[in-house]
Order: sequence, then C-alpha cells, then structure tokens
Amino acid sequence: MFITCIDRSRSALVAALVAVVAVLSLSVAAAQAAPAQAQLAKVARKAPSRKVEAIAQFKPGFAEKKARKLVRKHGGRVTGRLPLIHGLAIKLSAKEAAALGRERGVVAVTLNAKVHGQGVDSGRLNTQYPKTIKADKLWQRGFTGGGIGVAVIDSGIAGDLVDFKGSDGRSRVVANVVTAPGAQKAGDGLGHGTHVAGIIAGNSFNRDPKDPLYGDYVGVAPDVNLVAIKAADEVGNSTVLDVINGIQFVVDHKSEFNIRVLNLSLSTDEPQSYKTDPLDAAVEYAWLHGIVVVAAAGNRGSAYDAVKYSPGNDPFVISVGGSDEQGDYGKGARAYWSSAGRTQDGFYKPEVMAPGAHIVSTLAPNSAFQYLCPTCIIGGAYFKAGGTSMAAPVVSGAVALLLQARPYLTPDQVKGALMATDKPIKGSYAGQIDLEAAANLGYIYPANRGIYPSYALYRIGNDLSTWTRSSWSTATGALNASWARSSWSCLACGSLGAAIDPTRSSWSRSSWSSFGEGAEDEAAQQAAEQAAETAAANPAPAAPAAPAPTATATPDAGVAP
Repeated sequence: MFITCIDRSRSALVAALVAVVAVLSLSVAAAQAAPAQAQLAKVARKAPSRKVEAIAQFKPGFAEKKARKLVRKHGGRVTGRLPLIHGLAIKLSAKEAAALGRERGVVAVTLNAKVHGQGVDSGRLNTQYPKTIKADKLWQRGFTGGGIGVAVIDSGIAGDLVDFKGSDGRSRVVANVVTAPGAQKAGDGLGHGTHVAGIIAGNSFNRDPKDPLYGDYVGVAPDVNLVAIKAADEVGNSTVLDVINGIQFVVDHKSEFNIRVLNLSLSTDEPQSYKTDPLDAAVEYAWLHGIVVVAAAGNRGSAYDAVKYSPGNDPFVISVGGSDEQGDYGKGARAYWSSAGRTQDGFYKPEVMAPGAHIVSTLAPNSAFQYLCPTCIIGGAYFKAGGTSMAAPVVSGAVALLLQARPYLTPDQVKGALMATDKPIKGSYAGQIDLEAAANLGYIYPANRGIYPSYALYRIGNDLSTWTRSSWSTATGALNASWARSSWSCLACGSLGAAIDPTRSSWSRSSWSSFGEGAEDEAAQQAAEQAAETAAANPAPAAPAAPAPTATATPDAGVAP
C-alpha cells in the first residue's frame, strides 16, 4: 500500500492557530481528479490520436509490473515512476489515455498539466512555518489539500474573506453550522475560529497582486474545504455540549463534505480520565468513524496537570505541542508554555510538535480580536498570536495534505506516520512533524495499538445523538451564511441526554484566547475584554476606540490555548 496546546490562562476552552498554504494544485487523488479527467475526455473527443503526457494512479496493491503492462496494452510508454501516489508518468494517445482510466485497478488518469495562476512562491512568504514542517515540498508535487474537508469547531469563521476563496471565486468554507443555542448570527464575532482557519487554509495569493499583502501569508493546505462549526455565541460563551453537538454533525456529514480532519483548538477546565470524560468519548467516536482528530495539547507548560484535560488528553487523538521557530538559536525549540507530561491514565502527551509562536493568520472583521491586542494587527487583515491553539491547525493542514497524497490512510496510520518521522527538537520528547518524510514513508505502523476506547463509547453505540437529542435543519435568517454553500442550525441543541452533565464545563469568551505570556499581557487582556464587552453592549455608529495596552514585551497576542 502507498502510504501516505493552551496557556496558563484562567480559561478552559482555548484555540490554536497554524498554517495552511494556497496554490492552484494539480489533483491526483481520485476524489479530486474529476476536472482533470474531464479535460482529458475533451481532448480525446477532439483529437483522439494526439499524444499526451499523463499521470496514471493505481489502486493500492496493484503491482507496478501489472500497471506497466496495462499501459503497454493501451499503446503507451512509461516515462517515470511516482511511488508517492502509486502512479506512473506515461505518454500515449488521448483516446487510449481515456480508455486506460476506465480499467479496473486504475484510480484516475489525468493530463500532466502545468500549474498556473495561484502557484505559491514559497520564497516570498512572510511566514516560515509551512517550510518548517516541509509543506512546501508537497506543494511542489501538486498537493495543496484540494477536495479534502477540514472541520473547525470553534467560534465560527468569517467565510467571506478573500483568503478563503476558491479557484471558482466562491468561498471554500462550504458549510456553516451553528451549535450554540445563544448564537445570533453566522460568522465569527470573536475572531478566534477565523484565525485558526487561516492557519489551515488561508491564501493571500487571492488578493490583488498590487495589494501589499499579496502572497505574504498562506496556510498549510490552501486548497482545502472548510466546515465552520460555531460552538459559541457572539461573545464566546460555549459549553461542552455545544462542542459535542458539533462533533456529531461532523460524523453525520462526513461523506457529504469529505470531512477527513477535525481541528479542536480548545480544552475543558476540569481534568478527568479519558475513560469517563464525555468530550473524550465524542472525539474517539469521530476517530473510530475515520476522521483524524487534532487537538491542542495546552499551554500549561510542565505543570503537574498540564496534559490532563480533554480532548488533548485522549490517547487516540493527535495531541499537538507548540514550538518556537526562533528558539535554540533559530533551530527551533519547545515553547516554554507548551504543555508536556503524563496524563492521569499514563499516556505521554503531546505526540507531536508544530510551530505555534508568532503565528500570523486571518483577522475576522469587527471581531473582538481587534481589542485583544491592537499592536498585533498586521495590515488591518491579519493578526499575530501564539499558543498550542496555533500549533494544532498547522498539523490539521499537514494531515489534509498527507491525506490528499495518500487518501487510503486511516487515522491510526496518519498518526503513526507523523510520529515515526518527526524530528527531535530541543526541550521536548515529542518531535516536530516532517511532512515530506511522512508522505514518503513506506510501511506505516499504525498508532494506538492495544488502547481501549472510552467506557462511554459502549453506551453511545452507533449514534452520538442519543447523548444530545440534537438534529439538523437548514439555517434561516441571520444564522444563514450567504457565502457558504449550505448553512445548518441545530434543533434541540439545548437538550441533554443522560450522558452529559451540563455543569461540568462551560466557557466564557475569555476562554478562547488569552495573552498569558506575562503579567503585563494579562492586564492588557483584561482591559481589552472589558472594552470589547462594553462595545458589544453599547453599539455605536463608529467603532469604539481600542484601549491602549500596557507595555507589551512582544507584538504577539500571547498564548492562546
């Protein structure tokens, strides 16, 4: 087979931002090959005898010898091997290329077209983290996340930003889901979810080439589709039930949106064994249904309870710690705030590291983030922050690229590949992901062998909705996002099944983002929160003046869980 965390803040639910990059990609996975195959079919009709260069992908287990024989059967010649995608570069007539694509054992045959337009020039990026994890190496091979769905359970996403546009001009935020009963509108009034989404899938190459910000900031997987799940109201209030309802939606609609990855840049504030924690049970439910769950490890440093909070403490999911690329004299090191340690169930966390300090990503217009740290705003459109909340989306974007390159991988194989190829980094027993090495890995030893699922899963059975009594309907009014291809709201999301204690975890807006890098930053956050809440309660025609922050050591928005 071809293989392919939360500061010391007083908050409980926190968000992590990371990187995804935007380029016009040449699709190579079957699910993404349709447009290229249509182009081949068009050439075959108009000029059937014309010689074309093409890429043929074969199913896992289909021997190369048989593949070469099949190419010769159609009068073709093999010009190169593509083991990364279980494929061959070939040259043959357009008619026979189209016929080859219909053979059993063939995933797809597509023209070897040149990449035009929005190609990412990684040399001009103002952010380093895509290169640090070697995402740029996969971009060069045409893997930019096209066709892969990544769900983000957070404070929402401002899906109409230019950074989230696709090649057809429509938003790549293909679905907008509201699970918070108190939410009044679609989008992101807080700003946290938009920042996370930009790390995964932002693409400033969508801007006008004359724009000074053109091409400066891109996410790790700039062509992925995003599913925005708003689990908080306009000021960030949320509960564990809102998150679990979001996870149910992800599982229910996995096939419809090809959701392969779920990003959770959040954490509860009450430590509990994964065997009994309802949120841990819910993420395992998603994992066992074929969805790779990526969670922030937390920003509690080396405290005794640093890694004892769900969902980052769950042994199945990929728990991500944050590194500082400027540490260890530019070689990179574990950030001092990144959680590390052993869970109450004896598992060492996190499993992998990714850049999480000084991360620049998309800023939701008119969101509370503009008050959190005015000096962190870049060009009026981007925002700099740090924390494992930023590191988690870096890994989510990386997983999307890996799954595009190797679509048959299971969640356990994805986790195994990242852990087997990570690179040592100072101050951490977990290594930093190396996406190129993971994509090139031959045999992958699946992770999570011998681990027993949560006790609660035995009570869930095959339907998570028995916990929540939730169902889904088309969103109307202000909850309907004009930029999304579909909008959903949750019916009876305020109702509880017997499995969830509504008093266990509830979060306020400050839980989603926190400075946390020092007393001065903490004071600045408190002042900013007061200003934001005052502005929300007393809207004025003109935007309220942002409070002047106290002396700040760095221009980052500090550490967000």
